[in-house]
Amino acid sequence: MKIERYLKNYFSLFAFLILVSCGSDDESYIPQDDDGGPILESPVNFNIDEVPYQTLSEYNFYEDDLDDLIPVYGVLPYEPITQLFTDYAKKSRFVWMPKEVQAEYVGDGNIFNFPTGAVLIKNFYYNNVLPGNSKKIIETRLMIKKADGWIFANYVWNESQTEATLDPNGSFVNIEWLENGQNKSVVYRIPSNEECLMCHKNYGSPIPIGPKPQNINSIFNYADGAENQLNKWKEMGYLMSNYPSSINTVVNWNDQSKTTEERVRSYVDANCSHCHSSGGHCDYRSLDLTFLATTDLLNMGVCDNPQEDISEYLGYVPTHIIKPGDLLNSTFYIRVNTNEEAIKMPMTGRSLVHEEFVSLLGNWINNLTEPCD
Repeated sequence: MKIERYLKNYFSLFAFLILVSCGSDDESYIPQDDDGGPILESPVNFNIDEVPYQTLSEYNFYEDDLDDLIPVYGVLPYEPITQLFTDYAKKSRFVWMPKEVQAEYVGDGNIFNFPTGAVLIKNFYYNNVLPGNSKKIIETRLMIKKADGWIFANYVWNESQTEATLDPNGSFVNIEWLENGQNKSVVYRIPSNEECLMCHKNYGSPIPIGPKPQNINSIFNYADGAENQLNKWKEMGYLMSNYPSSINTVVNWNDQSKTTEERVRSYVDANCSHCHSSGGHCDYRSLDLTFLATTDLLNMGVCDNPQEDISEYLGYVPTHIIKPGDLLNSTFYIRVNTNEEAIKMPMTGRSLVHEEFVSLLGNWINNLTEPCD
């Protein structure tokens, strides 16, 4: 199939070159940009009055076999520097926009102001799925910007990996796979639209949570070469050029060359701040876990008192949200290190403990030296 794709691309290019070189009495039918080059048209099928479609293939986001996830022209891949944890699922993300509309920079830590018609595409999959050590795509989540705001469109993949069908109600999938040579299993939750809204909202209105300047200001290896993602979005016509040259950027939480504090702050921004920030689901709590706010460690709960009694699940009363040098009395650590539904954090989006982050968080707390009154 990949050979067929290369041949198709080769002959398409060959035909285009013949068309251009032969000329015509009227060449106005070849759209051109300001430099005289051809303007490429995205083959994505999108009618804002008809979406969401019933099947993923109707959008024509991908070439050839759907499960190869090879994007057509205009469907631009992107990758956050630090990603949301979803039971160790891998993600491949794309953005698409109609012609002549652009997203606008608002702030380093703010979601772009996306235009009507913008589509964010996120595929969730696992590698090394047992028993055949194969790749399996579980779901594809779309967020589509309509004139009156964002909508969710979640698609569940079939077993043969040939199609994904719209399902707003949520479901479960049993997955067993190898992660770094170790067997793992999970009853993976595909969320309903209502569950999506728990995290994807600001003051009750649906919003994306991942594509912020601070989280995509990084180099990505595109098919035509490595480039800064913000620059690529601008070149693609998807982003206005009003963003600053210097952006307060998160780090990859798994990058051991960065400080432990930077890594922890970047992780909680990606995984917790959509709820623990102004207008989020948990904004009534004292925490503000956005990357910029956590330069003040009080916003992360260091030496702050818990607002909820979770002692019935522990057999004792922990004293602080984060108590320097004391994991047993740090409810932040306790909540991310448990699967107890009543007290785990995040409340939704995971069934497994993210063991690697828990280790990092524990190391950071144990090395804090600030005394609490």
